[in-house]
Amino acid sequence: MSTTTAGRLSWAVVSVLALALTAACEAEEPPADPDRIVLNPPAEGAGHAHAPGEADPAPVGDGTRATAGGYRLAEVRLPRRADGPGAMTFRILGPDGRPVTDFTEQQTKQMHLYVVRTDYAVYRHLHPTLAKDGTWTAPVDLDDPGGYRVIADFLPSGAERPVVLGAVATVPGSWRAAPLPTSDAGDDGLIQVRVDGTGAVGDNGRLHLVVTTVDGEPVTLGTYLGTSAHVSGFRTGGRTARDRVFVHVHPYGEPEPTDDGTRLTFHTTFERAGDYRLVVQVRVEGLLHTVPVTATVEPAA
Repeated sequence: MSTTTAGRLSWAVVSVLALALTAACEAEEPPADPDRIVLNPPAEGAGHAHAPGEADPAPVGDGTRATAGGYRLAEVRLPRRADGPGAMTFRILGPDGRPVTDFTEQQTKQMHLYVVRTDYAVYRHLHPTLAKDGTWTAPVDLDDPGGYRVIADFLPSGAERPVVLGAVATVPGSWRAAPLPTSDAGDDGLIQVRVDGTGAVGDNGRLHLVVTTVDGEPVTLGTYLGTSAHVSGFRTGGRTARDRVFVHVHPYGEPEPTDDGTRLTFHTTFERAGDYRLVVQVRVEGLLHTVPVTATVEPAA
C-alpha cells in the first residue's frame, strides 16, 4: 500500500468512526458520548455565531510547547503498539509543580485531547478521564507507528483563558511519512468540502467553506453540538515544530444556501500566514462527516 493511500485510509477511519457513532442520531444534538470525535464544539445547545469583532478568549499557548502560562503537559505515554486499542496517559502540572485536578468544562468537556501523527495522516480527538491523583487516561486506537503530537486543550478552574499545551510522543515501529495533501477540497466519500478563497492574518478575519455532496449537490446542514460546523487544524510547513501551531476557528452567522453549495463563514484569528491543514466536521441527515482540507492564509494587508 502506498503512503498516500495509507494516509487517505487513516483519515477515512476517522470519518467512518464518526459515522458509526452517530448513525442513529437525528439532526438535533446526540446524547453525550465520550468516544465521539469532536473538534472544539461550544456548549451543547449554545449558539456559536460571533458578531463582528467578537471571539472567544485567545488561549494561552498554541500547542507547540509543553509549557505555557505556568502549566505543563507531563508524563505523556502513548500505547506501545499500533495494532489495536490501548491506553494513553498524561498529567497537567500547575504553577506549583503539582498535578492539577480542578478544571472547568469548556464545550461540554473538562479536557479536549488531540493525538495527531506528525505527517497529519492519523488524527484522533479524545475526551480522557481524570483520576483523583491528576492522571488523565484515554483509550486510543492508532493506525500506525510513528511520531505523534499530543495536544491538550483545557480551562483550569478560576482561569479566564483556556490553555493549549503540546508534546511529542512515539509509538515504536517502522513507518514512513505520508505525503501531505495540499488540495483545498476534500471528501469522505459522501460529503465534499472546499475552501472558497483564502484566509488572512488578523484578529477579525473570515474564512469561507462550501459543503456539497460528492456529486456537487447542495446539502442541508444539521446542528452539531449547537453549531453548524467545527473546524480545527494545524499550520503546516516551517522549519521547526514552533511553526506548526494548533488553531481552531468559529462559525460566523448561519449557513448560506448558494448555487454552488452550502456556504459557511468562520471568524478567524490567524497570527501567521501559510498553509493550514484543517479538519471540518458537519452533520448531514443526522450523520457526522469529518473532512480534511488545506487552506491558505495570506499575510495581513
